[in-house]
Amino acid sequence: MAKNGSAIPIAATGAEGGPARSYQLLIDVAAPVRVAVGRLGEFEFPAGLYCYTGSARRNFEARIRRHLSPAKKLHWHIDYLLAAPGVRVREVRRFAEEECQLNRRTAGESPVPGFGASDCRAGCGSHLKRLSEDRFQRTEDSSVTGRKAPAKNTVFCPLTRKRLCR
Repeated sequence: MAKNGSAIPIAATGAEGGPARSYQLLIDVAAPVRVAVGRLGEFEFPAGLYCYTGSARRNFEARIRRHLSPAKKLHWHIDYLLAAPGVRVREVRRFAEEECQLNRRTAGESPVPGFGASDCRAGCGSHLKRLSEDRFQRTEDSSVTGRKAPAKNTVFCPLTRKRLCR
């Protein structure tokens, strides 16, 4: 459940198969917000859509539930952003793919150097990306990509995310 009590859409593991080991949170920032992100410092987050890529070797589902919970100790960088007013998780996606590989193929700009990447050895720089709403498209078995968005009158089924005819 989201902070406001509404259900959060959850996508199944990607086409690569296997147990989920990484995830992406699609995050809406409703209005510009300034957030103190632990030891990283204070940062301005413009309104828009963001994608956070993370992983958990153990207790995978518990980690995701923790991210979605409003009552938690602020520990990870993402906790600070999610605790800010006007910030909500729009969708959770699970993947068998390795976290840094998934992050690298996600289109977007990195607004905060080092965000969520304290233990990154692949040189990602940040595991939080700001997405361009007019350029992103969610696909059933891939991360958020830089593909051109479908036409405005395209309708998707909220359960299967398949395109419906109009």
